Amino acid sequence: MRKTYGYVRVSSQDQNEARQYLELLDMGIDKKYIYMDKLSGKDFNRPAYHKLVYKKLKQGDLLVVKSIDRLGRNYNEILQEWKYITKDKKVDIKILDMPLLDTDQKKDLIGTLIGDIVLQLLSFVAENERVNIHQRQAEGIAAAKAKGIRFGRPPKPLPENFHSVYQRWKMGEITGTAAAKECGMPLATFRYRAEIYEKATLL
Repeated sequence: MRKTYGYVRVSSQDQNEARQYLELLDMGIDKKYIYMDKLSGKDFNRPAYHKLVYKKLKQGDLLVVKSIDRLGRNYNEILQEWKYITKDKKVDIKILDMPLLDTDQKKDLIGTLIGDIVLQLLSFVAENERVNIHQRQAEGIAAAKAKGIRFGRPPKPLPENFHSVYQRWKMGEITGTAAAKECGMPLATFRYRAEIYEKATLL
């Protein structure tokens, strides 16, 4: 007996998956057959997706996804997974936002050809958007750092004895290991803080 499954993906834990989920329910898909991941679409290493595709889907079943970028955002991997699901597993796929991507309906030669062209185009767009998002994020972080905005937790204040310990270490009176121990920090941290401290005193 044919089963219809749904797949939902959002990129992070704080994103809302409700719209995708409700559209699949409106399609008449039982909620126990809807699988969801809250992970990036950069690849297909997602637990719910793997369970659905590699363990649950059987020949003749139907997989419904709201849009191609919910399936993934890696051009080559989207094409590989599409081929694996439709050709190897003989499972149909329906993309709700793009009726041309419906292997359940487009089974003739022309329909398959058009579907393949649209799939390649949308897969390219999905990956290109992911790359652009990452580039914008990187540019935003770089611009913020240039303005002096710091990311992450602020460093702990230096211990009161740091100056005197640092001076003794620079004079060669004690080793770096001993200096770090006196300051109550790992050696790597002491060297890092000493480097910053030295630069600050030279300004």
